Order: sequence, then C-alpha cells, then structure tokens
Amino acid sequence: MSPHDTPRVVLTIAGTDSGGAAGIAADLITFADLGAHGACVVTAITAQDTTGVHALHAVPSAVVEAQLDAVLDDLPVAAVKTGMLGSVEAVELVAEQIPGLGVPLVVDPVLRASSGRRLADAAVVEAYRALLLPVASVLTPNLAEARALAGEDGTPDRLASVLAAHGATVVVTGGTTSGTCTDWVGVPDQRPVPLEHPAIETGNDHGTGCTFSAALAVHLAHGSSVVAAVRRAAAYTTNQLAQSQTWKLGRGRGPIAHT
Repeated sequence: MSPHDTPRVVLTIAGTDSGGAAGIAADLITFADLGAHGACVVTAITAQDTTGVHALHAVPSAVVEAQLDAVLDDLPVAAVKTGMLGSVEAVELVAEQIPGLGVPLVVDPVLRASSGRRLADAAVVEAYRALLLPVASVLTPNLAEARALAGEDGTPDRLASVLAAHGATVVVTGGTTSGTCTDWVGVPDQRPVPLEHPAIETGNDHGTGCTFSAALAVHLAHGSSVVAAVRRAAAYTTNQLAQSQTWKLGRGRGPIAHT
C-alpha cells in the first residue's frame, strides 16, 4: 500500500490497559504498525500494570453502544476484533451489530488477565458460547480460555474441533514444546491442523494475545484467507516477542514490543 492510499479501518472493541501492554493500546499500535487505521470502542477501564489488574471499571452499556454507533455511522470498517467485553450486554451488542456489516469478526475471548484475575463471569462465558461463536469469523482463545468456552479439559486439537462446531474458525494458541509453538486451527467440519512457529523464551509477553488477534484482523481486512492471516499474524507476533526479549520494563511480565 502506498503511503498516500486510504488505509483500511479496523475496529477494536475492548478494555484499556494503563500500562500500555495489552487491550486497546496493543490493538491500536498493532493496527498502525501493519498499515491500518484503528478505531476503538472502550468496554472497560482498568488500573493495570505488568504485575496485574488492580481495579476495573465497566463502561455503562449505553456509552459502549454510543461509541459503536459513532464509529459505524462515520467510518468504513473493514474488520472488527474484540478483546475484553466483560458483560453480557457488551457481548449482545457485538452479536447484534457486527454480523450485519459483512466484515471479518475476530473474537479474542479475554476471560482472565495474565495475572489470573477473572474478567468474565459464567454468564459472560455462556453469552460468548451462545451468541458470538456462531457469528465470529475467527476465535482466538488460549488453552485456558478454550477449556472455559468448551466446558471441558481437552487437548488443544480436541478443543479447536469442539469450538469450531459452533460455526467459527478457531485458533487455540500458545502450545509450546522444545522451542516450537503450536497453534491448533479448527475449521467447521474439518480436522484441526497444527500451525508451528518458533517459540520465544521471554518474560516480556504481556499483550501477546491481543497483538496476535489484532494482527490477524488487519490481515483479514486486507483480504487474506483465514489460514494465511493466521500464519502472518503468528510470524508478526513472534517477531515482536523477539524484539522485546531483553527489555527491562516493569516489575512483572513485561510488554511485548509495539515499536
């Protein structure tokens, strides 16, 4: 794309991270780095750093809806990704408003912070299962999130298959062994396939899932097939982890590179 071309617009619907490593901060920087214009709808405000989430304020549902209306009434959105939705009302809003746009929807089901703090209750998990899985283009859970959504402690390939039966392509991320990271891709009515890429040994990985799903959304906005977009997003995320591998930021798990 020429620097003078109008960029594709990619929308994130997610929470903030005051430490700048994850959430909307990660999404918008990733969008920009890959040549897209980022728009955002804030669902929650967190007091968060590399050690964890210390406070959380849910944005009233009417304000979430007003933000979404403002974006959709004005900008030609080419893809949407969700992060922390946090409430049944936010899940319902996405499920009602986004499918009619006819654009890719990447759902990163943020159910817990990397520190372990719970960010979604059982009702939200059920709303994801009932409302978002049937309309998502791609679902990108880590292993713990996949198990919560599937309601079973299966292997990554099994979980990819179970979740794909709801209608979305599923990428269960983050299985690491012997220097290799294996993501399992489940497509409805097909056998799950492994996609391997180098694993980066680093303590600076806060925001990895957000970065991967944001990169995936950009590649889908540019017309890549799902499998090609997953490969490109994984390669991008691996490169960003390698960049920040030796950084010393924060007292906890440092941020993945966004520069």
